[in-house]
Amino acid sequence: MHSSPATAHAWKFYRIGDLDQAAIENGADLLALDQLDQKLWVALSCPVKGLELDEKTLTLIDADKDGRIRVPEILATIKWAAPYLKDAGDLLHDRDRLPVSAFNEATPEGAAARTAATEILTRLGRPDATEISLADATDTAKVFAATTLNGDGVIIVDSTADPALKAVIADIVATIGGTPDRSGASGVDQARIDSFYADCAAFANWRAQGEDPAVQAFGAGTAAASAAVQAVRAKIDDYFARSRLAAFDTRALIALNRSEDAYLELATKDLSLGADELTSFPLARVEVDQPLRLDNGVNPAWTGALATFRAAVVSPGLGAGKVTLSEPEWAGLKARVAAYDAWIAAKAGAAVESLGLERIKAILAADQKAALSALVAEDAALAGRFAAIASVEKLLRLARDFRTLLANFVNFTDLYSPDRYAIFQAGVLYLDSRSCELCVPVADPASHSTLAGASYAYLAYCDLKRAGGETMKIVAAFTQGDSDFLRVGRNGIFYDRKGRDWDATITKLVDNPISIRQSFWAPYKKVARFVEDQIAKFAAAKEKSADANLAAGVTSAGTKPADGRPAFDIAKFAGIFAAIGLALGAIGSAIASVATGFLGLAMWQMPLAIAGALLVISGPSMLLAALKLRQRNLGPILDANGWAINGRVRINIPFGTKLTERALLPANARRVLTDPYADKSAARRKRTIILLVVVLAVIAAAIRWDHNRRGHYFWQKPAPVEAP
Repeated sequence: MHSSPATAHAWKFYRIGDLDQAAIENGADLLALDQLDQKLWVALSCPVKGLELDEKTLTLIDADKDGRIRVPEILATIKWAAPYLKDAGDLLHDRDRLPVSAFNEATPEGAAARTAATEILTRLGRPDATEISLADATDTAKVFAATTLNGDGVIIVDSTADPALKAVIADIVATIGGTPDRSGASGVDQARIDSFYADCAAFANWRAQGEDPAVQAFGAGTAAASAAVQAVRAKIDDYFARSRLAAFDTRALIALNRSEDAYLELATKDLSLGADELTSFPLARVEVDQPLRLDNGVNPAWTGALATFRAAVVSPGLGAGKVTLSEPEWAGLKARVAAYDAWIAAKAGAAVESLGLERIKAILAADQKAALSALVAEDAALAGRFAAIASVEKLLRLARDFRTLLANFVNFTDLYSPDRYAIFQAGVLYLDSRSCELCVPVADPASHSTLAGASYAYLAYCDLKRAGGETMKIVAAFTQGDSDFLRVGRNGIFYDRKGRDWDATITKLVDNPISIRQSFWAPYKKVARFVEDQIAKFAAAKEKSADANLAAGVTSAGTKPADGRPAFDIAKFAGIFAAIGLALGAIGSAIASVATGFLGLAMWQMPLAIAGALLVISGPSMLLAALKLRQRNLGPILDANGWAINGRVRINIPFGTKLTERALLPANARRVLTDPYADKSAARRKRTIILLVVVLAVIAAAIRWDHNRRGHYFWQKPAPVEAP
């Protein structure tokens, strides 16, 4: 037999909702939480997203950043926070502020945090303040607005008084981008400084290589020559390749110059010199071992590009009067621009090119990289000081949110609290004269309902919409009342935790018993629905039969007996009356038998017989409902949302009446029962039936009394008295 290990701490447990829940009421409870057996924690993990708790706080607690908070992370947070505070119980006060005196100056962490808190308040213009709020600690723009060095390893223009350094920092931000500083300004860190100077050196070196005469083969016109060659390279290469093929076999000439059919097809279209079909034709007529003419006889679509090529490349490279180009000459021209093309492809330091070569050379000559690096190092040396400011923010977040997290993790006191909501409760759904407080956000109702159905709760999945297109999905548990008028498509109103209203529509239902009262009436409602269905079917069948008979009667209206009167089948009517009489007799006999048996009971037995009949009819339904209601629990609903629920969080009947409230008139309301639209005939029938039941009860009592007096019922013969 195993039991929970003994602990030095004396724990207090509350019995809430049929569940033992550990109380965390003070700092001693908090510090001893690592001694509490995890089997006694209500939850073992919860998601970071989708809860009514600041996600940033939960992210700070989620040390491994896997989107879930587990027991070790809760304990690690307590261990981290303890040295900062004189009393760890300050984390349980649900306040977004701490007294400055709460920081423990006896520990290095606490002393640094107190100094940081004082510095924050001083920078915000409140040096005499006795407490600090979360808003104070998170307003970093104000806290660090007047700070030039703030421990983040990022320097800004205002971090130095040297104009030359200011200019370089501005150049770095303008070219390769900046890094946000704690002050809110854009600055540079060591990595950006290194990258900037590397780019400057690379760009200057690349530009120096470009001054080589071998690279600038056409002098100042080399760039234009390279562009002109690139524009016609593919077509001139194509021309000389076709010429070589023609030299190999002259039979290919016709195909290489395009067939007449190709020109005929082209002629059927509206042409322009830029048409794709024309551009794809050869650059010039292909001949065997003939140079390319550049002045005439070329494809009209390429006239402009060849003219540019001739002016930028051929004339300076081969002579101004050159009008033909051989294949070796073409190869030589390509070789002359190849060095330039390779230099362009190897371009380096492009990020700083916008500064211009002269500015880049000046930056490299001044060599202020060391001074900038020293400034970054000076800033980073203050990291510990400003890390303490970040720890103050974390402590203030915990002071506001940690109790709430524990009250929905170690125990579920917020769920059972009359004036709080649990962090998984999204709001309140109003529908069918009820308000449902157990509303949980869901992402996928189909997959969620697979597991949530094991909660034995009646669940309604709803789509929520707000003006503006905002949407959400929830599942609401109905834990009081009945389900008679709950169906897919019904609309209601949902109020979230911020008080905003959403249109709600039921999209899916998971059917489970809601209450014992509903289960008691369920058999009678089923019988009533069955009778209604049968009557409706009978009426529909009779209506159909009547319509058919009417049609048949119209068709045979001219057919009559010889005397002009319709035929009368007396045998048929006699059979009908006999059947009706037999049915009435059977019903009467059954009623008489039941009445005789009932009246044969003693007066004290009659109520028991009625109760027994009700128990036989409603008992099985009530027993099944009671068993399911006893097993109704919250665990599967939350497990389907990514929680790991450890305890059996039951939703018993009293707790269910809190989670779902029915419409009730105010205690001091005055009710006027006069209804001008009341169904008076129905009310009279109801009164008549009640009066008839009372009269029958009185008659039954009188018959029973007379039976006791006579020794037999008045319609029975008295038993003969034997002679002594």
